[in-house]
Amino acid sequence: MKKSVIYALDFDGVICDSTIETGISGWKAAAQIWTDFTTPLPPSGLIERFRQVRPVMGTGYEAILIVRLLHNGETVEAIMDQYEEKKQKLIKDSKLSVDMLKKLFGETRDHWIKKDLDDWVGMNPLFPGIAEKLQGLSEQGIWYIVTTKQERFVRQILDANQVQLPAERIFGLDRNMSKEDVLIELDNKHAEEKIYFIEDMLSSLTKVLNNRKLKSVKLFLAIWGYNTAAQKQDIEKLAIELIDIDSFLS
Repeated sequence: MKKSVIYALDFDGVICDSTIETGISGWKAAAQIWTDFTTPLPPSGLIERFRQVRPVMGTGYEAILIVRLLHNGETVEAIMDQYEEKKQKLIKDSKLSVDMLKKLFGETRDHWIKKDLDDWVGMNPLFPGIAEKLQGLSEQGIWYIVTTKQERFVRQILDANQVQLPAERIFGLDRNMSKEDVLIELDNKHAEEKIYFIEDMLSSLTKVLNNRKLKSVKLFLAIWGYNTAAQKQDIEKLAIELIDIDSFLS
């Protein structure tokens, strides 16, 4: 008998195209650290370059560091080739901490939401057709969000798009759990069903693939999200399927 499917979906890059808002929030937060960020919004062209770098960004606070590197004149290619090294050097040289950056990034978003929720939501559009797909999933049964975004931001965006999902089915940054740990918990909880994990970051999928406790989870790379042509080619050798948005919606 064929098992029924439980979807576990990443948020940014699968459900929500958050690049513009994340880049602007990164800029607003950076302006509170460095005095040479003198304009309220990023200069022309910076968000376009941020979108190109977005595939290497793991968690929202890193937007602060990426816009700093771009503002320094670093090229998209240089950042993508040596991202971890450049990120760690910037944190060290600027005497920052990851906890401080996470706090600042969250507070910057909170301030924007409190000041103008409609504007913030407008900068976080869902990919075309996704709201209707999620509404359909909710009618059919259970599905989850597994993300590194803070859960209150996920709920704001879902609510604005009339997508209902109980809070206990949103696994975000607040839980202090890796995506692998979340999937192990879900896989144990739904032993009679098949978990489909749809994610746009190849690095996240590779960690799941290499976890022996998650052999039963089926993995998909969402090619409409934040990944590169090279990454799409890399998965040909792995037990990960490419999925386009039309296939997901259908």
